[in-house]
Amino acid sequence: MFESLGPLTGSPWIYAVVAVSVVFDVFLPVLPSGVLVIMAATAAAATSTGSAHVHQVPDVLALMLSAASASVFGDLVAYRLAWHGGARLDRAIARSRRLTTAQERLGWALSRGGGVLVVVARFAPAGRSVVSLGAGAAHRRVREFLPWSAVAGVAWAAYSVALGYFGGQWLGATWLGTAVSLLALFGAGAGAAFMMRRPSPTP
Repeated sequence: MFESLGPLTGSPWIYAVVAVSVVFDVFLPVLPSGVLVIMAATAAAATSTGSAHVHQVPDVLALMLSAASASVFGDLVAYRLAWHGGARLDRAIARSRRLTTAQERLGWALSRGGGVLVVVARFAPAGRSVVSLGAGAAHRRVREFLPWSAVAGVAWAAYSVALGYFGGQWLGATWLGTAVSLLALFGAGAGAAFMMRRPSPTP
């Protein structure tokens, strides 16, 4: 598997590639940031089990910190852009039922000190984008949003790295191990999307 990826997984540049992908997938959710994190973590597992064809791969802790930091930074950029988005962005959000609903639910959750929705949204497809933009457009206070964004980033990064690393440990650094890890990541995303679609509790 790793020969097909070239020298990237064995270079410190993998941290930059993962970070850039994680930052920008808040704007382009189709970017495979989760796939990159899992494959890099699987490469780390390959080295720890003594695979001869991988000589230098990312450190698991450094990979997790890189992905988590980039996640929080991307959230904050989207939040600030939406905060200063002006009337045009407000009209776009008003036309989107998904964004409008997310704004309402996020406001309800943050005002009660329970930003678990921010954490759940990090795992859902495009959920991070919806919540970050919604929080900024609604002018939620940064001290309400940012701590939960940090928790979400660490949780998502730790989960993704753990999937890749332990999948590589148990199933080997093969496409099968990576596929099983990705299925677990997509399964968490499907569960998070289901939770986000549930009706908001009544005050």
